[in-house]
Amino acid sequence: MKPLRERNQAVVGLVAVVLITCATLGAFFAKDLPVIGGGTTYEAYFSESAGLAAGNDVQIAGVKSGEVTDVSLAGNRVLVAFRVDDAQLGDRSRASIEIKTLLGEKYLALQPEGDSELAEPIPVERTAAPFDIPDALDQLTRTADQVDTQQLAQSFRVLSDTFRGAPQHMGQAIDGLSQLSQTIASRDQQLADLLRNTSGVSKIVADRNGQVQRLISDGNLLLTELQSRKEAISALLAGTQRLSDELRGVVADNQQQLRPTLEQLNQLTEMLQRNQDDLGRVVAAMAPYVRGFNNTVGNGRWFDGYLCGLFPPAINSGPLQTNTTSCEIPVPTRPVGGG
Repeated sequence: MKPLRERNQAVVGLVAVVLITCATLGAFFAKDLPVIGGGTTYEAYFSESAGLAAGNDVQIAGVKSGEVTDVSLAGNRVLVAFRVDDAQLGDRSRASIEIKTLLGEKYLALQPEGDSELAEPIPVERTAAPFDIPDALDQLTRTADQVDTQQLAQSFRVLSDTFRGAPQHMGQAIDGLSQLSQTIASRDQQLADLLRNTSGVSKIVADRNGQVQRLISDGNLLLTELQSRKEAISALLAGTQRLSDELRGVVADNQQQLRPTLEQLNQLTEMLQRNQDDLGRVVAAMAPYVRGFNNTVGNGRWFDGYLCGLFPPAINSGPLQTNTTSCEIPVPTRPVGGG
C-alpha cells in the first residue's frame, strides 16, 4: 500500500475537504439524523398557533424534553410538529400551548397518557391554546359576579377585630384591608357595571373580528401605496437633480454667448433706474394732453376744435366793436346725420 505522500496530492486534498465538510454538517444537524439524532417526532392539531414557533421548548411535567420543529397551517387548523427526547407519548396524550415568560414566549406542554404509542397527530379535542383577551375578560366578569362583596366585607371586619390586639403594624394592615373591603362593597354596583361593560366591549370586538382584519388589510394596502408613491417621489427628485445638472452644463457651455446679453440687460436696467424720475415727470406732463385728446376724439367719427388768435384782438370802443368773443371756446353742436 502506497503512503499518502506518494499518492496524487490533488485527490488526497479533495477527499480531505469532503470528509471535513461531512463532519461539519453532521455536527450541525446531528439531532436530525435518524440514527444518532435521537428523539421521536410527533404532531398535534390546534385551533390556533397562539404565537408558538419553531424552536420553542417542549416540556413534560415542567421539564424540557424536546423542541417544536415546525408550525404550519392545515386547512382551518394549525399543525404543530415537535420532537421528544427520552419519552414516549400514548394514544390518549394531551398537548397545550402555555405562556413561558411575561414577554409572550410560548412552550408546548405535554401530558402523556395511553397504553399504546401515539401513531397519529393529537386531535384538536385533546389540545388547548392560551386564553384570548375576550375570553379572559368574559371569565373575569362571570367570576366577579359570583363574589358576595357584603360577605367579603364582613369577613375582613371580623379579621380586623380579631387582630386588633396584635402589634401596631399588623393592626394597621388589617385596618387597611377592612377599609378596602368597605370601599369595594360601596362600589359594588359601579364595579359590576364596569365589568359588564367590559364584557360587552370584548364581545363587540370578537363580533367585529372580520372588520378589524379588513381594517388591518386596508392599512397594509395604504402603506404599500405610500411606499410606491415614495419611490415615485424619489424618482422625481432624482430626475430633477439630473435636469439641474444638465442645465448647469448648458449654462457652462454657453457662458460666452450668454454673458454679453446679460451685460446689456444689466446696462438697460441701470439706465432705466437712473432715468426713473425723468420718466415720472414725462408721464405727469402727458396727462393733460392725453385728457384733452380723449375729449376731442370722444364724439365718435367727429372731433371738436377751435382756432384762437386768427383774428385781430377784441376792440370795444363805443360803437366800434370787433372780435368781441376773443378766444372763447365755442359750445360744440353736433350736426344731425353724418358727413
